[in-house]
Amino acid sequence: MPGIRKGDTVKIISGKEKGKQGKVLELLPEKGRVRIEKLMLVKRHQKKGRSQATPEGGIIEKEGTVAISNVMVLVGDKPVRREKIKRELGAKEKARADRRKTAK
Repeated sequence: MPGIRKGDTVKIISGKEKGKQGKVLELLPEKGRVRIEKLMLVKRHQKKGRSQATPEGGIIEKEGTVAISNVMVLVGDKPVRREKIKRELGAKEKARADRRKTAK
């Protein structure tokens, strides 16, 4: 499971949008990708009448995806690495949960 969750604020560390930050809209863990609000916009050319959302057709911009390895979670204004700790049962757990509470 990735260390990023829906609603997290992340910073892109690699690629054409490097240095920009935004909120996670959707995770695609099976593909290893994440969709970030207002970043990696792609244009889709849609024919008239193909979709209920856009019956007039035209050029539609929507958020593309970014590889999970190319983003870091922001706590406050600083990016942090995904750290994991072992509990008594031996299960791995994210150590970032307590940082989220202190950042808010």
